[in-house]
Amino acid sequence: MDAVAAHLVGCRRLLFVPFASADHEGYTASVRRALEPLGMTVTGAHEGAATQLLDSADAVFVGGGNTFRLARDLHRLGLMTGIREHVVAGMAYLGSSAGTNVAGPSLRTTNDMPIVQPPSFSTVGLIPFQINPHYLDPDPASIYQGETREKRIEEFLEENDVPVLGIREGTWLRVADGACTLDGLPAGGRLFRRGEKAADVAIGEDLSFLLGVEPAFDTAY
Repeated sequence: MDAVAAHLVGCRRLLFVPFASADHEGYTASVRRALEPLGMTVTGAHEGAATQLLDSADAVFVGGGNTFRLARDLHRLGLMTGIREHVVAGMAYLGSSAGTNVAGPSLRTTNDMPIVQPPSFSTVGLIPFQINPHYLDPDPASIYQGETREKRIEEFLEENDVPVLGIREGTWLRVADGACTLDGLPAGGRLFRRGEKAADVAIGEDLSFLLGVEPAFDTAY
């Protein structure tokens, strides 16, 4: 909560985007209870014309859930473009899980099942590289015979030349003023790049070089 408060300092009107969940009312109510003690007025994006609500907000928080469902509704309501324009102009952005996924150029490194079909895999594109939230390291003691998260990301890189940052539980990516760092618990993250060995990323490590990569994403996907 300290990190959230620091990120949203000076903001009083927050638009919460609950579309990754099926329960818009309940999800918004839980966020409202959490953030109102910070002096924040929280409005759900489902409570009116979403783009108009965005115009009157100081900050936007895109919640977690299913990324495919979230992307469908962001495209449908014009929020994919609207959020990008407002954040580029200076609005604070906060994303959790699916809301972190859509900050990248596409949803292609989500962990979610495609329970609905969005019109495009393209997302808000606030950063040019891909994110994999909730990244899990392979468990050498596991009897699971399927693909590990690392293997799935390696398959992604076989088809796409764009970095993927795996964010372990309890960590978050902070991007501001041209700088990019990983914060949170000591677990840190893991960076994958085509043709290179995956590397662990420590908390506080400077990742600003990732802001200069090409997203390499065909928006016709």
